[in-house]
Amino acid sequence: MSSATCSRAGCHDAARWRIDWRNPRIHGVDRRKTWVACDAHVDYLRGFLASRAFPVQVAELTDAEPTA
Repeated sequence: MSSATCSRAGCHDAARWRIDWRNPRIHGVDRRKTWVACDAHVDYLRGFLASRAFPVQVAELTDAEPTA
């Protein structure tokens, strides 16, 4: 499992999910940002981004994926 820490403010739990997103108002389709989430916060973070109409994709985080 990855050693990444959840992106939710104040959370220090291990991340299990990768959340790729972009702000279409300022970034082209080739630019994506990545947050990572623990099980408790994946729905919160996905909802936070989706409520702003940002394209969002969620996938399980693997050890081989960079998180920086």
